[in-house]
Amino acid sequence: MISVEHLKVEFGAKPLFSDASFVINDRDRIALVGKNGAGKSTMLKILCGMQRPTEGTVSVPQGVTMGYLPQVMVLTDDTTVREEARKAFAAGTALKRRLDAMEAELAGRDDYDSPGYMALVERFTREHDRYMMMGADGYEADLERTLTGLGFARTDLDRPTSEFSGGWRMRIELAKILLERPDVLLLDEPTNHLDIESIQWLEQFLATSAKAVVLVSHDRAFINNVTNRTLEISCGRVADYRVKYDEYVRLRAERREQQLRAYENQQKEIADIKDFIERFRYKPTKAVQVQSRIKQLEKIVPIEIDEVDNSAMRLKFPPCPRSGDWPVVCDGVGKAYGEHTVLAGVNLSIRRGEKVAFVGRNGEGKSTLVKCIMGEIPFTGTLKTGHNVEIGYFAQNQAQLLDESLTVFQTIDNVARGDVRLRINDILGAFMFGGEASEKRVGVLSGGERSRLAMIRLLLEPVNLLILDEPTNHLDMPSKDVLKEAIRAFDGTAIIVSHDREFLDGLVTKVYEFAGGRVREHLGGIYEYLGEGRRTKGEEASSSENGKVKSGKSDSSARQEDPSPIAPQSSAKESYAERKEQQKKIRRAEKAVEDSEAKIERLEARLKELDGILCQPDKASDMTLVAEYTETKKTLDEEVERWERLSEELEEMRK
Repeated sequence: MISVEHLKVEFGAKPLFSDASFVINDRDRIALVGKNGAGKSTMLKILCGMQRPTEGTVSVPQGVTMGYLPQVMVLTDDTTVREEARKAFAAGTALKRRLDAMEAELAGRDDYDSPGYMALVERFTREHDRYMMMGADGYEADLERTLTGLGFARTDLDRPTSEFSGGWRMRIELAKILLERPDVLLLDEPTNHLDIESIQWLEQFLATSAKAVVLVSHDRAFINNVTNRTLEISCGRVADYRVKYDEYVRLRAERREQQLRAYENQQKEIADIKDFIERFRYKPTKAVQVQSRIKQLEKIVPIEIDEVDNSAMRLKFPPCPRSGDWPVVCDGVGKAYGEHTVLAGVNLSIRRGEKVAFVGRNGEGKSTLVKCIMGEIPFTGTLKTGHNVEIGYFAQNQAQLLDESLTVFQTIDNVARGDVRLRINDILGAFMFGGEASEKRVGVLSGGERSRLAMIRLLLEPVNLLILDEPTNHLDMPSKDVLKEAIRAFDGTAIIVSHDREFLDGLVTKVYEFAGGRVREHLGGIYEYLGEGRRTKGEEASSSENGKVKSGKSDSSARQEDPSPIAPQSSAKESYAERKEQQKKIRRAEKAVEDSEAKIERLEARLKELDGILCQPDKASDMTLVAEYTETKKTLDEEVERWERLSEELEEMRK
C-alpha cells in the first residue's frame, strides 16, 4: 500500500535515522517504537506528507487516503459535538445536497421525453448509486456509535464543543478520523486522553474495522492488543519485526545474543588466522599456507552487532519524613458545580505507605477529588490530611506549564534552593539531560522530554504523599518502567490517576473507581478490578450509602458464607456440572466469533475486488455490480455489528 525506500532525516550533524526501508500493507497493524526523541512522530509526519525527508522516497498509490492524529493540535472548532463529527462526512454530505437539488429539479419538470430530462435521470441514478455505495445512509448511526465508544454520552452530542476540555476535543478529532475510514490510520499517542473503557473500545475498533494502522503509543497493553508488527527506531536505524511488542522485545534480545556469540566466534577465528600468519610468515615451507590464510582473512565479512540505546532515566525518590498513619481520610466529601454534582458522599481512607489508583471515565471527579485533597477548591463534608503530610503533586498538564523560552538548566535552576543548586547537573544527567542537552530550550523538547523535566520538580524537596495525575503521558516504555520501580520503592504514600493498565499492574494494591458521583473501593490490582463483573447502573444506585464495595468477596464467596446446611458432595457435583456446561457455552461462543471473523474477511475481500472492478471506466455503470457492492457493504456492516455483539457475550461468559 505504502512503500518507504532509503529514508533519511537530518536536523543537525547527526541523522535522526537513515536508510529506512519498509512497506505498509493492507491489514497491517504496526507499532512504531523507540525512545523519546528517536523520531517516531517525525516518521508519521513524513508518511502523511506533512514533512519532507532529507533523502529517500515515500510512494503512496493514487487514491490511497490517510488519516493522521498528531500528539498536539490547534483546535478551532465552534460547533456542537455532532456537527463537528459530521465534518468527517463532508464528501457524502455534498453529494447528498447535489442529489436533493437534482431530485427537486426532476420533480419540477414535465418534459419527460426530452434528451435533457433523460440525461438528468441518468446522472441522478449514477450519483445515487455512488451515494449508496458510500454507505451514507448509516452515517448518523456510525457517528453516534463512534462518539459513545470514545466516552461521550448521547446528551453530550448536541452540546457546544467549547464546553469541553482539550482532552475531550481531541477525542472528537479522533472520532472524525475514524469516521472517515481512511486506508491508513496514523495515530500519535491516541490513548493519552482516553479512559480505560474508551481505550478498550478503540482496541476493538482498530482490530476489526481499520484497514492499515501505524501508531505510536507507550501503552504496552494497548499496542499488544492492537498490533501485529513492530518497527523499532533505535540508534538511527529502523528494524522491522513482524510480531507484537512483547514478542519483539524477546526476539530482539535473542537476536542480539546470537549476534554476540557469532561475533565472539568470528573474533576467535580471526585471532587464530592472524596468529598462524605471524608464526609462519618467514618460513619458506609454509608460504603456501600463509598466503591461503591471508586470502581467507580478506574474505571474512565482519559480523555487525545491533546497537542498543542503553541510556535510561535514573530515578529514586529521596527518603521521606514520616507522616501520620492515615495521610488521607474522606468522610462524606461532595462537590458540585451549580446543579451538576461531581462527587457525592465520598468515603475513603488511605493508609500510610499504600499505593492506590484512581480510575474511571474522564469527568467523573478524579482530578476534582485530587484538588480537594490539595485544598485548591472548596467542598462539602470532611477531608483530613494526616499529621506531617507533605504533598508532591504532578499535574496532568505539568509538562505544558513549562516556560518554553528557558533552557533545561534554567528551568531547574529557577526552582532549586539551597544545596540542591550545586547538584543540578547531576540531577539533569540522571534524567538524560547531561552535557549539551541541558542547554536545549524547552520549546524544542519532545513531549516525553518535557515530562521528564517536569518530573525533576518532584525530587527537589522530600515529600511523603505523591499525587501523580497521568504521569506516564508522553513517557517512553523504559522511562515508565523506571518511574514504576521508583514509586514501588518509595516509602511514602502514592495516589496515581492513570489509565495505563500495564503501569498500574503490580504497582497498586487498591483501586478507587469513580462513577456517577460515587467512589468505590476495590481491593487488589488493576487487572483484578477489570476482571470483576461490572454492576449495572441500577445496582450501583442501590449500593450502600457510603459508596464503598469491598471487591475481595465475590457473590460465590458470599454464598459459601451462608450458614444453611448443604451436602458438600452434592454441591461439588453440581459445581462440576455447571462448570462443564459453562465451558461448552464458551466454546460455542468462541466458534461463533471465529466464524463471524472469517465471514468479515471474505466480505472485505469481495468488497475490495468489486471496488477495483468498478474503478474501471467500462464497468463503472454496471448496475449488477453496483447492486452487489451495495448488498455486500450492507451485509458487512450487519456482520460487524453481529461480531461486536458476539464478542461482548463471550467476554461476559469468561468473567
